[in-house]
Amino acid sequence: MTNTDHPIALYGFLRPRPEHSDEVRRALTALVGPTRGEPGNLQYHLHEQEDGRFFLYEVWRSQQDLDRHNATPPLRAFMENVPPLLEEPPEAYFGTMLSPYPDADAERN
Repeated sequence: MTNTDHPIALYGFLRPRPEHSDEVRRALTALVGPTRGEPGNLQYHLHEQEDGRFFLYEVWRSQQDLDRHNATPPLRAFMENVPPLLEEPPEAYFGTMLSPYPDADAERN
């Protein structure tokens, strides 16, 4: 069960089909700036692995902030359009952060 009093960390991998890697890279990169500007976003990082997978790491102030992010039109459009560009479904993990997040209290005020 997710505790809404603690930040939520989310990380995952996307493996694009080789012929679509540039398209997936552009689409993911386009999400970075707007996502970082959303209320409740504490971190949002996009990495490209040596094996061609993309790795996302996100930290949200609360589950409600993550839910609000998941409902944004740009993310919904990405999630609807990306499956045919991937070799396999996205791999995602999330959970409540047990270690203190240094800026979470400042973000809440």
